[in-house]
Amino acid sequence: MGKPRIVVLEGDLLGKVFNLSEGVQTIGRGDNVADIVVPDKSISKVHATLEIRGDLLYIIDKDSTNGIFFQRERVRQATVKDQQFFAVGDIYFRFEAGEELADVLKDFQTKITSVLDEIRRKIVGQEEVLKQTIASIFAGGHCLMVGVPGLAKTVTVNSLSQVLDLDFKRVQFTPDLMPSDITGTNIIHEDEDGNKGFKFVEGPIFTQLLLADEINRTPPKTQAALLEAMQEKQVTVGDKSMKLPKPFIVIATQNPIEQEGTYVLPEAQLDRFMFNIHVDYPSMKEEEEILRRTTLKQDIPLKKIMSAKDIVQYQHAVQQVEVSSYVISYAARLVRATRINGEDNDPEIAEMLEWGAGPRAGQYLIWGAKAFAAMDGRMTITCEDVRKCAIPVMRHRISPNFQSQAQGISSDDIIKKILEKVKEPEIPKFV
Repeated sequence: MGKPRIVVLEGDLLGKVFNLSEGVQTIGRGDNVADIVVPDKSISKVHATLEIRGDLLYIIDKDSTNGIFFQRERVRQATVKDQQFFAVGDIYFRFEAGEELADVLKDFQTKITSVLDEIRRKIVGQEEVLKQTIASIFAGGHCLMVGVPGLAKTVTVNSLSQVLDLDFKRVQFTPDLMPSDITGTNIIHEDEDGNKGFKFVEGPIFTQLLLADEINRTPPKTQAALLEAMQEKQVTVGDKSMKLPKPFIVIATQNPIEQEGTYVLPEAQLDRFMFNIHVDYPSMKEEEEILRRTTLKQDIPLKKIMSAKDIVQYQHAVQQVEVSSYVISYAARLVRATRINGEDNDPEIAEMLEWGAGPRAGQYLIWGAKAFAAMDGRMTITCEDVRKCAIPVMRHRISPNFQSQAQGISSDDIIKKILEKVKEPEIPKFV
């Protein structure tokens, strides 16, 4: 176990760690009067006291000018749990109770290996699909799986729910599906005393892992019912907003070949998916193994490797994986290379595109890279981790123009070209 600490989340001291010792410590701006010195004008000379009690952090305001904030409210005192955030003046911190990140990531790497081994007992091949889906889950994102029928997309998601021990629900999207069929609805309810009132009946979205099967078979109005849930992790019905369970993950499937009776997903809906994962045909050897296994008529029970609590813990660990300004610059260059009118664009790339990716693509490149690094047990991400995410993150955020489509040039082809052209930034040399 490491020491309890607080980590600065913004400003000039971004990423700075302050270890906390036993007893009461003061935090403030004054060098000679505060134990933890944070030189920011929003912080008083002696702003607050901090005290560790077990795995909790107790904060008490010392009549500061700008106060302390916890859970979006100014408070006189607060009890902060591991991985929760609080603000002293205008500066936000994260409290870490003490378990070393390196130990957590080592354990995470071992668990991920076990998860993959267990799923392989049921799923043949599809290694990249599995790793990308798992990376998305632990980065806190959602996935869109695109592939022809019969490639085990549903079986893969169901297997993941069993191995990760998540509450799982599947919704078959059809043209007559209504938004209330997903979110739930208010019904008239009569209690034991004969009093009538409205009672909310939860829809299938109130689960931890939701499979939206053939999402493009339902109209945009119903597709939009997922927007708030995917982004805000809550559902609003009438004037009430209800939080969804933790973790909350949406994995949607889409058939790319049947166009009759389908509805194109709006760009706003597509942008909510962290990864667009292409599920391809198996190799000859894999297909032979699929035929052998599936014609034996035996059910393969899967063991539970993790729990929902573990997933939330590891999601917090993924957030803490370090990212250098060097890697951030590389991710930004990749995204900006897709902008047809941008100052950093390449004329050859710009001629292929109708529009480019927005800033959310860069965010997901970093989040995905953090997840891949954590799955390898590493505390920092590299440009190679970013490249692993480039195609699944950007293929649904750029659009080839008419000329490119006529020449058979796909989004994947353009992203591969960008990866060839955009070089890693030079590491600054210090003498």
